[in-house]
Amino acid sequence: MDNDYFSIDAILAENQKVQCKFKQKIPEMGHLGGGSERDIIPLSKRQIPIWLAYIIIYSDWADFDIPQPFSNKVRNALRAEPRSVRLSNLVGAGSGWYAFGKTIMDMLGDEQGIEMSEMLVSTFKGRLVDVIDQAQHFAALGPVGGGSGGVDSAPQMFREGLDTTERELFILAQDSARRMKRWFEEGSTGAKRVL
Repeated sequence: MDNDYFSIDAILAENQKVQCKFKQKIPEMGHLGGGSERDIIPLSKRQIPIWLAYIIIYSDWADFDIPQPFSNKVRNALRAEPRSVRLSNLVGAGSGWYAFGKTIMDMLGDEQGIEMSEMLVSTFKGRLVDVIDQAQHFAALGPVGGGSGGVDSAPQMFREGLDTTERELFILAQDSARRMKRWFEEGSTGAKRVL
């Protein structure tokens, strides 16, 4: 996230932790990741925030494991049906799955980075139509229209599982649909209307 220095989403994404497996002994750094030992010994594993993991990984002191939100289990579920996965549950409240994925993608080698990029893009494309469709539907219902389907309805569960990026798009699409409806209604009350 090189160009996102002042982006809150980038800051939150870089605060996520990755598990690093250290390759060598690092003296006086046992406190990293909440450890109680004095030194970090080879083959020990620590949860390190991404902003710190960059330095450790690129200095070749450690390798990192792909985080759970991008594990094979999650990838398989996304391949099967992207809309069924609750992205908001994968990275914690206030964080973005896509932003975290982009950060991880930037840390990976070429082949793995391309694979991660394709997964992020295909997930986004697979969910975008539903995000926009539901936003327009709820905008058409007006201010009282939150209750189609029960608390456990599929659309409600899908909306609750939206990533922060998808939530922003949902709000923009909802606002756009409301404005379009208002424009159409204002135009239909006038004396002359051209379609």
